[in-house]
Amino acid sequence: MDLLSKRITELTESQTLAMAARSRELAAKGIDVINLSLGEPDFLTPEHVREAAKLAIDQGFSFYTPVAGYADTREAVVQKLARDNGLQYTADQIVTSTGAKQSIINVLLCLLNPGDEIIIPTPYWVSYLSMVQLAEGKAILVPAGVEQDFKITPAQLEAAITPKTKAFLFSSPCNPTGSVYTKEELEGLAAVFSRYPHITVISDEIYEYINFDGQHHSIAAIGDMIERTVVVNGLSKGFAMTGWRFGYIAAPLEIAKACVKLQGQFTSATSSITQRAAIAALTGDLAPTFEMREAFRRRRKLVLDGLNKIPGLRCNQPTGAFYVFPEVSGFFGKKYGTYNIQNADDLATYLLVEGHVAVVTGEAFGAPNCIRLSYATSDQKLETAMERMQKALGNLQ
Repeated sequence: MDLLSKRITELTESQTLAMAARSRELAAKGIDVINLSLGEPDFLTPEHVREAAKLAIDQGFSFYTPVAGYADTREAVVQKLARDNGLQYTADQIVTSTGAKQSIINVLLCLLNPGDEIIIPTPYWVSYLSMVQLAEGKAILVPAGVEQDFKITPAQLEAAITPKTKAFLFSSPCNPTGSVYTKEELEGLAAVFSRYPHITVISDEIYEYINFDGQHHSIAAIGDMIERTVVVNGLSKGFAMTGWRFGYIAAPLEIAKACVKLQGQFTSATSSITQRAAIAALTGDLAPTFEMREAFRRRRKLVLDGLNKIPGLRCNQPTGAFYVFPEVSGFFGKKYGTYNIQNADDLATYLLVEGHVAVVTGEAFGAPNCIRLSYATSDQKLETAMERMQKALGNLQ
């Protein structure tokens, strides 16, 4: 009898975390590796948020909280959604969790029965497929390449819908591509969903504030989509709070109640201290967030300028998040020394070992002809990384 469950043995490891681990291994050997594999802002959490957490400790917020979160924490989410997104919710439609990642899998486990289909535009965030697998659903992948800015069309969406379709899961701004669906593009998708009211849309908006070309638009704000949409968000990206572990959903009441029921048997609530800090983040001054966004805008230009000097790469201009997702198939079949580049996995390994730059293979995101670079690090490191990539890729013949 096998010791471990089939559920865990068939589960794949996160390739972003795996590449970060390989980078640390080389660094431990004294090799100077520039890590562009992790999606983590390199800024400190804003001071007013940190002060709120310190005050919470001194005020004795050290006890269990309601599973969905403190009432005033959920009310802060309600206020934020009304202020920034024009979305009207009540506090009982909000469920806070230990990060947006938990928020997403809560929803999937509450919605999907074995064999239910969920449509996922491709490229997709690395964990979506594994989450669907854990929920025993079936992912229907809809590809969109660099030539269409990595965004699917309404016609593609409709063609993927079957009687088994239960849900649709996407991110905008998108990880890994940085692409952002415009209001008009979301309206096109919403028009399709209006013909299929049984489909629940799960809208991952964790990169909302890192949007370079205007206001963020949520599909939940279009027509009556709020009635069939679960908005997922959190504090990790927009407030540099990755380690604080705070995510949330805003959902139809039946789904919100189901997620509370599920979470009550898993983690219960997120940290009491984090929740007090979350109130300060959600209702306080957004100036530090926008300063961070402008730093990312500058870094985006730095990276794109560097990548566009490399023959064989094809890049779109991402309008959100802090990633570039170049198409790299022009290097397949090329060699250098003992390296024979056959795919994006080979190229990522080559860049790590020979170029000392850690990126993530596009295979992890359902796009085997691409690699992902995060520019959530210093300008100096990015400049050096571009120089190293230009040299390493230039050596491939």
